[in-house]
Amino acid sequence: MAVTTFSGPVKAGPIKFTTGSTLGYNVSNLGTMQLAQTAAITQATNGSVAGVYTTNMVIPAGSTILSMAVYVNGVWTGSATTFGIGTTASATAFTAAGGVAGGTLGTISATPTTAGQVNNWINVGTSDVQLVITSTNTGTGTGTLVVEYIQNGTLVP
Repeated sequence: MAVTTFSGPVKAGPIKFTTGSTLGYNVSNLGTMQLAQTAAITQATNGSVAGVYTTNMVIPAGSTILSMAVYVNGVWTGSATTFGIGTTASATAFTAAGGVAGGTLGTISATPTTAGQVNNWINVGTSDVQLVITSTNTGTGTGTLVVEYIQNGTLVP
């Protein structure tokens, strides 16, 4: 199957500009399309720091994260089976350090737990961010990270 790439954000809706006050006729109704990226992840390191796995997933600057889920198909092992989701700049940018239960087989939702993390979900910042998984300890856990987001869809006016 062919892949098409283009620059976004992608807007959809039949009325681009507001020129009046009649809904469905001349009031803008554009919305930003939802996008997703996936990356295979592991509890083992792929760099020089134990337990840190740098994904190939890069979220565009200004994006709003809608959800993060991990499909754990090989449970995290060892004395601690949790991990966090962050960026190459901040290991706790999106979740608490041990905020995701990697020791549970299945689909695990990741959520922010501090005001700073919530704000990072609302707007990832002025630069692209590369996602990093930081496991509490190294082991044999594996999964797939799925991040849904709106490109340049910042909820803050």
